[in-house]
Amino acid sequence: MTTYGYARVSTNGQNLAAQEAELIAAGAAKVFKEKVSGAKTDRAELAKALRRLEPGDVLIVSRLDRLARSTRDLLNVLATIGEREAGFRSLKDTWADTTTAHGRLMLTVLGGLAEFERELIRARTGEGRKRARDRGVKFGRPTALTAHQRAEAIQRLARGEAQADVARTFNVSQATISACRCRMSIGGPQSSCSIVSPCALRPISSSRATKASFASIAACIDASSRRSKPNGLQQFASNVLH
Repeated sequence: MTTYGYARVSTNGQNLAAQEAELIAAGAAKVFKEKVSGAKTDRAELAKALRRLEPGDVLIVSRLDRLARSTRDLLNVLATIGEREAGFRSLKDTWADTTTAHGRLMLTVLGGLAEFERELIRARTGEGRKRARDRGVKFGRPTALTAHQRAEAIQRLARGEAQADVARTFNVSQATISACRCRMSIGGPQSSCSIVSPCALRPISSSRATKASFASIAACIDASSRRSKPNGLQQFASNVLH
């Protein structure tokens, strides 16, 4: 069993000597030191100390605020220490000691309070979203085209205008206009089309259901790209069907 120490100060003007002396006096074989704000969670020396821990080892600090600035951060670090089957002890905060039953009880209570706090935040957030929806607020990314613009784009595509020209008019990408073309091809503005990337598909079987699924994909692709050269996804669906 090895005891490691962790010392931290926030600015270069502060001195680590006092913390280091305390940790060595408490039995630390090695002290990991760094000068960085406690608000940062990606601290290099702390990460090294945690990686060094083995089952039965103990990480000690002079005070809890040297390890974490918030309850959430503290519990995350303690969870990592626990996963490595190591212990933790704070010299000035004697209740924070996972090597004793009393210390583990206190930290369990602390974890329960943090969980309760998260549940309260989640409940308040949910209530706020519901009130916003009742007021007519719409969540998510706004659409690139209004309903009127989509209808106009579909009409222009039906008249034979190039997809690139329509996209340039509305200052949107060709993918947005392609989606409009897909809706037009399979039954009007209210319908939708979802094209699946071949990389995301599972291994292909020869069942009728699988072939029917690929047939619908190929039909959608063909309808949305009738005036352009066959693309890779069209060729992929065609190969599966044959």
